[in-house]
Amino acid sequence: MTAEPIVLSPTGVGAAISLSGVHKTYGQGANAVHALRGVDLVVPGGRLVALTGRSGAGKSTLLSLVAGLKRADEGRILVGDTDVTAAAESDLVALRRDVVGVIYQDFSLLPLLTAEENVGVPMRIRRMDPRRRDERVAELLDRVGLTGHARQRPDEMSGGQQQRVAIARALANAPRVLLADEPTAQLDSETGVRIMELLSEVVSLEGVTALVATHDPLIEEMADTVWHLEDGVVTETARRGDV
Repeated sequence: MTAEPIVLSPTGVGAAISLSGVHKTYGQGANAVHALRGVDLVVPGGRLVALTGRSGAGKSTLLSLVAGLKRADEGRILVGDTDVTAAAESDLVALRRDVVGVIYQDFSLLPLLTAEENVGVPMRIRRMDPRRRDERVAELLDRVGLTGHARQRPDEMSGGQQQRVAIARALANAPRVLLADEPTAQLDSETGVRIMELLSEVVSLEGVTALVATHDPLIEEMADTVWHLEDGVVTETARRGDV
């Protein structure tokens, strides 16, 4: 059965992501680690939001909970109208296929596939018409500046090029939300700036909301809003011009 055609989501004015009283603990008793302690956050639609904090502050955990890759112990998480905390596993798979795109710091590309094949994987899973899929792959590779690298495999590309492929893959099914976990961590500063410029452009042109976990102060400068996590609690917020 062929999936419905992709329609790019317009930039929203409501909440794209909402967390209310979210807790997540690993382990028990004296060995328990409280990754998140009652987090309340609202991410407006069409924004680039930076989530900062030292390692172990809970940034990656928060992203995993929003993506439905982990379950919260308490609280409620909404992605658009989807209650992630109450959703069945099959619904969470559909959420990550159709609504949420995830960008990893280690790129997580399939090593035996070319750039165009990696970008096309989510659309194959969605059973998109092959002609439409090829058009979308070409469109996305052009968007990230990799048209000339379409048939190269990951080990034939630089780190920055691999991350661009990863961004294109995350956009394949036109998600409304992008979650990026330290997307510039393995890149030099100049390449990292280009990747952040690309993400900022994607937010504007694709009409998505991006939540980016980072240690990189350059990302903070480019974000519309910055949140700081410390010991599982949001301790600071700032908007562009305040950071």
